[in-house]
Amino acid sequence: MIRVGLSGGIGAGKSTVAKTFVERGGFHIDADKIAREVVEPGTPGLTQLVEAFGDDILAADGTLDRPALAARAFVDDESRQKLNSITHPLVGARTQELLAEAPSNAIVVQDIPLLVEGNMAPFFHLVVIVGADEELRVQRLTELRGMPEDDARARIRAQATDEQRRAVADVWLDNSGTPDDLADAAAHLWDERLVPYEENVRSRTIVPGPLALADPEPAWAATGVRLVNRLWAIVGDKASAIDHIGSTAVPGLIAKPTIDIQITVADLDVADALADVLADGGFPRNPETTSDRPKPDPETGSVDNGLWGKRFHGSADPGRSVNVHVRAQGSPGGRFAVEFRDWLRSDAAARDEYAEIKLAAMAAADGDRDAYVAAKEPWFDRAYARVAAWRAGRRET
Repeated sequence: MIRVGLSGGIGAGKSTVAKTFVERGGFHIDADKIAREVVEPGTPGLTQLVEAFGDDILAADGTLDRPALAARAFVDDESRQKLNSITHPLVGARTQELLAEAPSNAIVVQDIPLLVEGNMAPFFHLVVIVGADEELRVQRLTELRGMPEDDARARIRAQATDEQRRAVADVWLDNSGTPDDLADAAAHLWDERLVPYEENVRSRTIVPGPLALADPEPAWAATGVRLVNRLWAIVGDKASAIDHIGSTAVPGLIAKPTIDIQITVADLDVADALADVLADGGFPRNPETTSDRPKPDPETGSVDNGLWGKRFHGSADPGRSVNVHVRAQGSPGGRFAVEFRDWLRSDAAARDEYAEIKLAAMAAADGDRDAYVAAKEPWFDRAYARVAAWRAGRRET
């Protein structure tokens, strides 16, 4: 299965997207609904809340009086933490129960209003944010829900900002138009990206990125951050470092629009043990790639082929091309990947030189991916020695 995190501020129109996904077969898990269920009369959750905050939080019929609870639970950080310590584990446990009930080929849509505020974005295959500007949201809340304007604005400003939401959004669905417009966009996302994404995860299929050079995009850095965070969530303490590497990590450099990420592990046995974990997380392994092209040691000129092993994974997401290189800690390939990036960031002349090499290689490759890579290798061999000299110079200073 794949898990899709769906969120958006109050009045943004998230429910329209959820409804569209459910109509197309999504397995819907509604965090708000769960939060209500775990404190219904007769539940351990409600009992714990009464013990913590008193009988005054109950309505006459024995149900939870939410305004009364808010008046007690949001007076200070200690009370808020007490509330969260009761409700969050219950919501989490119920969510896990529902996930266990999902079919193996499900597209699970987890509808979470506070996804951003709860720092939950890295735990999903894809995060979809529904957005609309504040004035439009205020209009909807006042006209459609009858909410006082001051209350509407206060609720909007108490939530995450659009900037914070954009930082975690893999997909931003703009809802400045009609509900039908939003539903159409959601349906297109479902059909063209989510359905094939789930199929690719299940079949362990990598979607190759385009073989074309693009002008540098500021969004590459933000995408790199999201992917690094997501991979940390997948592999956890099995990694010692996870870095955005490659050309998309170098500001101002033309690049194929594929994000390269390096996961550093203790050794390749750990890398092999992570193969299925990464595949389930949306990054299947390419078993044909087991090493980098070895390069001669800059000092001795010798080549130790055994030091250049790696494991290579790609993205199953048809909407985002990613290469994941898993290398052993201390390996020359792992060190070079990070230092090459930093060298290009610091040396404009080297960056321009590499851009020219890329353009020439792309022209000579004539659409052949392997030919493009091979055309750059002689320059990379020389760059390996230059980066070693650059590293030595940094140590001296």
